[in-house]
Amino acid sequence: MAAPALPALPPLPPQLKSIQHHVRTAQELDKREPVVAYYCRLYAMQTGMKIDSKTPECRKFLSKLMDQLEAMKKQFGDNEAITQEIVGSAHVENYALKMFLYADNEDRAGQFHKNMIKSFYTASLLIDVLTVFGELSEENAQHRKYARWKAAYIHNCLKNGETPQPGPIGMEGESFDGEREEAGSSSVPSGTTQSSSSSSTYDANNTPTSNYTGIHIPPGAHAPANTPAEVPHNTGVTSNTIQPTPQNIPLVDPSLYSAQSAGEVRLTPEDFARAQKYCKYAGSALQYEDVTTAVQNLQKALKLLITGRE
Repeated sequence: MAAPALPALPPLPPQLKSIQHHVRTAQELDKREPVVAYYCRLYAMQTGMKIDSKTPECRKFLSKLMDQLEAMKKQFGDNEAITQEIVGSAHVENYALKMFLYADNEDRAGQFHKNMIKSFYTASLLIDVLTVFGELSEENAQHRKYARWKAAYIHNCLKNGETPQPGPIGMEGESFDGEREEAGSSSVPSGTTQSSSSSSTYDANNTPTSNYTGIHIPPGAHAPANTPAEVPHNTGVTSNTIQPTPQNIPLVDPSLYSAQSAGEVRLTPEDFARAQKYCKYAGSALQYEDVTTAVQNLQKALKLLITGRE
């Protein structure tokens, strides 16, 4: 049985232009990743409320966006990733990292194509969404900056008939003035956003201009076994292009075998919360068959519970 359709959105007011790509990303992920789509809408609504919640057109748009969120809450009311923020945060973060590593893997292999550019840029949007749960970690902030810059750099190279250099390199002054459709975006349902001239352009002001020589970005070889289902049939990219990569499973920490909980160890509520967080992260990682991340987080939880220390 098909999921009920969400309430339609009115045209996006010009004042709320900065949330257009987050709304569009939500629409694209509705069927494949409804949890991520939900939080994309939540981010868009919260951001839109801060920008303008008083003018009639903005109030109308944000009200309909809120209606969509309420409809999704009813539809997925039994999903822990919707009802518990810590699970939702882990879910969104893992999906964003999955997209980032897929694009990074393609980049380092010299496989430059529109879907890879879109994956870089979408990963940066999803890291924006993580601010719904609190301040970004330094690592995620770095990933967002790098992904947005890489999307700009590779797009401009391909647009100008140049061959991009793979991996982190020193480039300055890149700006992305290309169109969303050129980056491999699917079309937006009618009646949900603004005209094509305004809705399809990346915001160049959000693209960092910096030198990334020596920046530490996880190599694509560590990408999860399953890459995002983001390759449209009309891009010319076949399934043979994307090969599963072996995972480097971390060794179990030997200290865990001999560690014993001393009688005086008393776990605080914060300790229990952190242990729960690690277990939730591990469970979310397993949804993407990311064994490495799952093992690492489970070991952190065990060490904390046994020794009272991280």
